[in-house]
Amino acid sequence: MKKKSAQYDAIVIGAGPAGYSSAIRCAQLGLKTACVDNWRNSQGQLNLGGAHLNAGCVASLTLLESAKIFHALQHEINGHGIHAEAISADIPRMIQRKDRIIDTLSHKIAELFTKHHVDLIHAKGKLLNAHEIALAPTDGAAPSTIQAPHIILATGSSPIELPYAKVDKDIIIDSFAALNLDVLPKKLAIIGAGVIGLELAAIWNRLGSEVILLDAQENFLSLPDHQIALEAYRIYSKQGLDLRLGARVIAAKKGNKKVTVEYQDQEGIHSLRADKLIVASGRKPNTENLAAPEANLLLDENGYVHVDENCRTNLPGIYAIGDLTLLGPMLAHKGIEEGVFVAEQIAGLRSTINYDTIPSVIYTDPEIAWVGQTEQALKAMGETIKIGTFPFNAIARAQAIGKTEGLVKIIAHADTDKILGVHIIGDRASELIAEAVLAMEFSASSEDLARTIHAHPTLSETMHEAALVLKKKTMPVPD
Repeated sequence: MKKKSAQYDAIVIGAGPAGYSSAIRCAQLGLKTACVDNWRNSQGQLNLGGAHLNAGCVASLTLLESAKIFHALQHEINGHGIHAEAISADIPRMIQRKDRIIDTLSHKIAELFTKHHVDLIHAKGKLLNAHEIALAPTDGAAPSTIQAPHIILATGSSPIELPYAKVDKDIIIDSFAALNLDVLPKKLAIIGAGVIGLELAAIWNRLGSEVILLDAQENFLSLPDHQIALEAYRIYSKQGLDLRLGARVIAAKKGNKKVTVEYQDQEGIHSLRADKLIVASGRKPNTENLAAPEANLLLDENGYVHVDENCRTNLPGIYAIGDLTLLGPMLAHKGIEEGVFVAEQIAGLRSTINYDTIPSVIYTDPEIAWVGQTEQALKAMGETIKIGTFPFNAIARAQAIGKTEGLVKIIAHADTDKILGVHIIGDRASELIAEAVLAMEFSASSEDLARTIHAHPTLSETMHEAALVLKKKTMPVPD
């Protein structure tokens, strides 16, 4: 006799930021909820948090903080009148610290599941139809099924594989393995100078690797504002990153514990040898085997789940959130908001997501952050705009902490003065951008920012001064 399926009000597949947020909110709203997840860390242990926590931004910025301290001790503390000798980097200890932090955060998610009575099921889940999920347990137990009138797909994304640079987890590695290296590569090549490639480059460059980034695009960083991208190129090149644009990799061959990378640019075909090659050429949605063919879940040609503005798929009662869809960028905080949004929909509540004010961050050193439209996009749309920029090196706090690289750029409508975009490269840009997000969420003008008193001395004064530039009220900045 077939075993009867367990019944729930809501089932979430995936326990990354989008999934765990949705499961917890469903439970808070009184829904009997299950969350299905099969992520395993580098030690093969079951860990919640998905790729974002275990192999993404949290892991990356944790290692970057260690790398920044090491770099500062080697190159910056003498300027403070502090002297240290025989500084060395214990890479395995850094990795262990990163893993401890990940484990702590993973356990906190599990504690929230317990507190809110979310049933955590360690298994691979597959959508069979609009109300049923097939479970393949990770512990080898017998397969089973669970049912619910509402199912939320939140399986995230994974690195794109390249046929000419196949990952072997030894010499040619993906971003996950790049965050678990236990030996410093003397020479490191990275395919892709986008967000992921730059974040990984920042870590290993700060720890002492010679880092070469190869990107097929002619222009550096297409997502941020062009002025910010140009400033980033200047800063990162000055730091020692070897950024080769218009460089299309055509082959990667292993030999003698090294890799030879062949790439083509306008001048012809070139090759370089490195100790490691990181493939960081973007991410793809984890939709392979997510649904049985007979479920008829609608995907596009790139594997993204088709959804409407309410994250609803073509199947009644089935939702998709986070990296599985093209609604907004592949960002953890976007997925978290969608998770809560869908849970509240299911419970009969009405809320909205403003995709126009979702901030983006690149966790490099210095950081890049932005919200809203870029100058180039607004000009292409024919908008009449005005721009205010202000450099970090004119701010007392930036001088005091020795973080003077970068600038803040505010774009406002020329007639209404409404803020249309804010773009930052500089220390703690990820924190500073929150003020811009709040301002834009309330349809603030640049004058609103200019009239807001900011504490002195702080880095946030860069925002204030950039707004004052738009009002032609700022103090003159010396050349």
